Amino acid sequence: MRIFLLLLAVAAGAMLPIQATLNAKMAKFAASPVLAALLSFATGTVALILYALFTQPNIITQLTSTRQAPIYIWLAGIIGAFYVVGSVSLLPQLGVALTFSLIIAGQMLVTLVLDHYGLLGVPVKTINLPRLIGILLIIGGVILIRKF
Repeated sequence: MRIFLLLLAVAAGAMLPIQATLNAKMAKFAASPVLAALLSFATGTVALILYALFTQPNIITQLTSTRQAPIYIWLAGIIGAFYVVGSVSLLPQLGVALTFSLIIAGQMLVTLVLDHYGLLGVPVKTINLPRLIGILLIIGGVILIRKF
């Protein structure tokens, strides 16, 4: 089961540059990265609605219970929009490899802080030398991709 979850995580990560590339192409047709992101979210929303209707038997109860969620949790949608518009805007300028190397570097830096301090309710995993070396290797990879 753990292998499946690891492969699923890799597959999900593999979709991000494909999504950004397709969104960047849509931005050319729409003449706007914001409109391309909007269209991406719209098609994703339709797909999620259909999926939820078929797989969530208590969808109304579940949706009603979200009213109790703290307001900051709703920032996730805004953060997602920032990510999509940012990647759509950067990809044609920087290329896929550099854009996603920088995105991954940013993700890794934030994950270290979230883990170290247990922010947003995640389990605490303190920063240690192997984790710092991992970040330095990622930053080194970004530099190599940028240079070559």
